[in-house]
Amino acid sequence: MKKPVAAFLFAAAMLAMTTAMAEDKIAEVTDMQALRAAVRSGKKAFVTSTLTLTDAESKKFWPAYDTYQRHLDVTNRARTIAAEQLIGSDKPVSELYARNMAKELIAIDEAEVKARRALHNAVLKALPAKKAARYLQLEAKIRAVQAYDVAATIPLVK
Repeated sequence: MKKPVAAFLFAAAMLAMTTAMAEDKIAEVTDMQALRAAVRSGKKAFVTSTLTLTDAESKKFWPAYDTYQRHLDVTNRARTIAAEQLIGSDKPVSELYARNMAKELIAIDEAEVKARRALHNAVLKALPAKKAARYLQLEAKIRAVQAYDVAATIPLVK
């Protein structure tokens, strides 16, 4: 008698967990859409409203944030130039050009990773661990939305 009841309770718990996970996924999609809108209206203001930093934390955090944003601007400009060169040409892309473009895009990605690593180290020194992790997650989501938007507009090489 106990086994059927236990099996029923286990099945009910699994169903409830699956439903909750599905609801979380829906909330995540909605959050990403809200994130896109918030970032477009002002990334720094959005980060400010999300983190609620003390004055002492702000003095340490914002210089690291600004440095990272400058690095992102450089890598984003380089990525934009590479994309414009790639899609701006009316001619078919040669094998050599495609190989060089791939190398350039990897170098741009590596520069961004290096900047993100420096940001990670600086933020962990500037903020308590939970706030640092919250910001790093937020920055990762912002970058994911931006990367998706860029990828959606660039056609594949033919």
